[in-house]
Amino acid sequence: MNIIIFGPPGAGKGTQAKFLVKKLNNFQISTGDMLRDEIKKDTEIGKKIINHMNDGKFVEDEIVNKLLEQIIFDTKKMNKLIFDGYPRTLNQAKNLDILLEKSNQEIKHIFFLNVNKDTIVKRIEKRKILEKRSDDDASTILKRYDTYMKITQPVLDYYSKKQNFHEVDGSMEINDISQKIEEILNV
Repeated sequence: MNIIIFGPPGAGKGTQAKFLVKKLNNFQISTGDMLRDEIKKDTEIGKKIINHMNDGKFVEDEIVNKLLEQIIFDTKKMNKLIFDGYPRTLNQAKNLDILLEKSNQEIKHIFFLNVNKDTIVKRIEKRKILEKRSDDDASTILKRYDTYMKITQPVLDYYSKKQNFHEVDGSMEINDISQKIEEILNV
């Protein structure tokens, strides 16, 4: 089954996606990881990405959609995708619908991890120490959080009307969030 997990930066999307990958034998599709990989490769796209990330902005939909398309049409991954942090914009959500329809796939469940700003800041500070991520400084995270909340509201509105949408309290402990998701998935 294909699943979307979305929420603000630091909400625990990656952690929950990794849990589901193990549990369901699926593939994690992290746009953040895809973008960081382009930066590591020092490609032209990677240079554009780093400028956006350093300014606390989201990377252009065109770039993200192009990277994602290759994954969706990979026959080994069809109907086994966990979308971690994608889509972030209404344009991306509609693009995902088109790509899934073209590849004869669908989203089975959509999880929104709802977390407040204070919890996010605490988690990001901890993650910066543990994972040494260059995009995890407080001022950048606060910009990314505010940008996320502004840009992603239409995505939340779009998905919250669907029957397969589930809002989960992302401020709970990791294991409690995992257990709640497991209950919803009935696995």
